[in-house]
Amino acid sequence: MPASQSRSEPSPPAPAGGRRQRSDARRNRDRLVEAARRALSSGEGAFSLEGVAREAGVGIGTLYRNFGNREQLVEAVYAAEVENLTARAAELARRMPPREALRAWLIQFAAFAATKRGVVEVLGFEAITGPGPMNHTGSLERVTAAITPLLEAGARDGSLRADVDPQDVVMLVAGALMPVRTDAAQTERLLNLVLDALRPA
Repeated sequence: MPASQSRSEPSPPAPAGGRRQRSDARRNRDRLVEAARRALSSGEGAFSLEGVAREAGVGIGTLYRNFGNREQLVEAVYAAEVENLTARAAELARRMPPREALRAWLIQFAAFAATKRGVVEVLGFEAITGPGPMNHTGSLERVTAAITPLLEAGARDGSLRADVDPQDVVMLVAGALMPVRTDAAQTERLLNLVLDALRPA
């Protein structure tokens, strides 16, 4: 028998439909997380899984295939927001001078604060103070680590104070934005005050 016939036939390629289904499932999950984020940050009323599914353009069954309950969905939103916030600090530091990068990052932090406020409204304060995945101590450490290089770069070029603790900056911004919902104008004023506090003497 020729050698070419003695070898086993190669396996057929995986059907494109399988890849397409996985891609569609991922897009559905991303749409659900984004719709839930908008609902949490809006402050416009009760957080409804049916409303999130409708806003994402999927059925409630699709939501439950991705998230077994409301807590799992909210945890996914919170994890995505922390990831976006920390990644954004490095991205802005590469593209902008430090003080401008800090201003842009603070705007991102304001959006995160609105989402976190929604998390507390939906799940209670214990959601961020308890031992679960949304514990604020862990997110504070990650956010502080992300902003530290940006503040250090500002200290080196003289655009930001060199005598501040990065964690103090994060807590200052959180303290200004977390307690109550603010409109765009008030948020901008508060962020300007934070930036003024970080201006070198």
